[in-house]
Amino acid sequence: MFFTVDPSNGVPIYSQIVRQVKFAVAEQTLRPGQLLPSVRQLSQQLAVNPNTVARAFQDLQSEGVIETLRGRGVVVCKGAVERCRKQRRSILAERLSAVLTEALQAGLSAKEVRKLVDEQLRTLDGTIEAIAELQ
Repeated sequence: MFFTVDPSNGVPIYSQIVRQVKFAVAEQTLRPGQLLPSVRQLSQQLAVNPNTVARAFQDLQSEGVIETLRGRGVVVCKGAVERCRKQRRSILAERLSAVLTEALQAGLSAKEVRKLVDEQLRTLDGTIEAIAELQ
């Protein structure tokens, strides 16, 4: 599993890690019982403070997404897939709402916002197709 963070996007790094784990569980890229990287491994991979990763893992554990198994490491909990699928939609809706609100406050009309969203979706579709061709 490969995680990435963007320190410049305004979302705290620990939240980015939490979201990525939840999305990976929702997509079943991470499956129940599957090991996650250790705090040390993930902090080195992302070049972030280990305390940041530990905080993300604590949040995920308190939400029942992951658990620590003595002698084994951190694994995805049973039942986490459905929980993460439900949360994925609400997380994305919340972020989308914030972006749309900002666009409208910046003076864009609803028509301009729709056009911008359509353009971005077309760009993303092209990116997804290019990635699929590489695999």
